[in-house]
Amino acid sequence: MGFFDRLKQGLLKTRKSIVEKAEALFLGRTVDEGLLDELEEILIMADVGPRASSDIIHALKERFKKGDISDSNALKIALKEEIRKSVEDGSGIKVTIERPYVILAVGVNGVGKTTTIGKLASRFTKEGLKVILAAGDTFRAAAIEQLEIWSERAGAQIVKHKSGADPAAVAYDAIVSAKARGADVVIIDTAGRLHTKVNLMEELKKIKRVVSKELPFAPHEVLLVVDATSGQNVIHQAKIFGEAAGVTGIALTKLDGTAKGGIVVAIKRELDIPVKLIGVGEGVEDLRDFNAEEFVEALFG
Repeated sequence: MGFFDRLKQGLLKTRKSIVEKAEALFLGRTVDEGLLDELEEILIMADVGPRASSDIIHALKERFKKGDISDSNALKIALKEEIRKSVEDGSGIKVTIERPYVILAVGVNGVGKTTTIGKLASRFTKEGLKVILAAGDTFRAAAIEQLEIWSERAGAQIVKHKSGADPAAVAYDAIVSAKARGADVVIIDTAGRLHTKVNLMEELKKIKRVVSKELPFAPHEVLLVVDATSGQNVIHQAKIFGEAAGVTGIALTKLDGTAKGGIVVAIKRELDIPVKLIGVGEGVEDLRDFNAEEFVEALFG
């Protein structure tokens, strides 16, 4: 099965919550503003979000008034077009000419952050890049061990300290090591314990300061890893981490397990941060650059 087919299969629950519910709503109905208001409720319930849903429905109402939408089939086509306009291509993560290229990975515990780091490392090493992983989640010994397993699997090197060490010191040592070894990419794992939110955010700010002091313009990418099954809570997490770390891109995991894939649309409207990577399965190849056209085509089947 190719990636598009896996994406299509992965979006099955989201397709049921948006497209199939919309089709059921349209069945035997005349298109009017009342119908469009009901469609807005479907979008909101599928975690497209109130702002994005309102924008999409406003655009559809304008098209209806102009006579561009005459029946339910035309409405479905128009809905697809408006969702496509609402979603931005994320362009993936491109390693620039400046080396080492530093990616700071942030996000709450349990979203698949360490796994995403491991999959990214595998991708980069397959491309012939020399990768160093920094075990900056020193709060959990299990996180360090998990990253070690991924480093071996991906053919990457790892810089780690003992459990409880200063995460900024781990990040610093990783940058120094990368410069000494001529590494191309450094990916820094971080803690995600939101119950001590203030301390965690100060910790992230410190990591950024230490990294940029050793390597100007780094980190080049601050990647927020979020779980698509969290729905609107993704927006909340992005705002919190954005204030502390200046998020530049989002990796959306577990799209294959949720009816809340509409969050892809909400992220663009609410945050204006690109979704750069999506995960639709457990395999290394199931983490892919986000492509808006592909996403919408798979969603509408």
